[in-house]
Amino acid sequence: MSVAEVPVARAVVRGASRGARVREIIFPASLMLCIAFAMLTLVVLLLDVAVDGLPVLSWNFLTSFPSQVFPERSGIQSALVGTLLLMVVCAVFIVPVGTASAIYLEEYADGNRWWNRLIEVNIQNLAAVPSIVYGILGLAFLVRGPLELGRVVLAGALTLGLLVLPVVIIVGREAIRAVPNSIREGSMALGATLWQTIWKQILPGALPGIATGIILALSRAIGETAPLIVVGAAAFARFNPNDLTSDPFSALPIQILAWIQDPQEEFRTLAAGAILVLLILLLFMNAGAIYLRNRYEQKW
Repeated sequence: MSVAEVPVARAVVRGASRGARVREIIFPASLMLCIAFAMLTLVVLLLDVAVDGLPVLSWNFLTSFPSQVFPERSGIQSALVGTLLLMVVCAVFIVPVGTASAIYLEEYADGNRWWNRLIEVNIQNLAAVPSIVYGILGLAFLVRGPLELGRVVLAGALTLGLLVLPVVIIVGREAIRAVPNSIREGSMALGATLWQTIWKQILPGALPGIATGIILALSRAIGETAPLIVVGAAAFARFNPNDLTSDPFSALPIQILAWIQDPQEEFRTLAAGAILVLLILLLFMNAGAIYLRNRYEQKW
């Protein structure tokens, strides 16, 4: 490089460094602006719901059945009970099935086998399928179809379980994969079988991640509306389901949707109160996930 070219090269480098510094400032600022806009939108929505819904919240609101005529006597008892039953039955389904599937795929399955690769691809794809598709599946195979369960809690819970099961499996696999291989090798070197290693070493180490994934999956399921509409959840159920296999049921998302569509302003206020109850349930579930993760997390 000649002496005349040195100032030009320095100018180019100086200009490039200035441009890089500008981009380093603009990009994080843009990200912070997007986050601020999203948080502002969320706060505005929460304040709007809280202003309308807080005056409605009362013990009578929680223990009364919904009414299509008298909003002052209307409540969410049947929808709240139906939602809790759906989550309990859904958890009973997804916990053993999701955990067992994650253990098999991560510890037993041979990745070179075509059927195992097919299962993994299908699980990844099913996690992105819209919820309405699962509702159609539940209607075709659970409510009607081969099983003919009818419009009952069991059919709705199994439909929601199928919706969140891929997420549970994926999170469970990641939690199992995070356990160091040295734990496995040490256990096997001491004479433990593969199952003893999984039960005594791997599962305790993966428990925080698995539990967190299950609770977050249930948090998604509790707010789903489309599958419940398709499987036939009732909008105004003036009774609690006493039998999981025979009684119709309702749920908070269905009740909220029915009240929002009502032309009377009083019912829309009731919908805001039901939204707050649903948000409180979600906060408790997410708080439980954080507690379990912090309580049982092990430092390897």
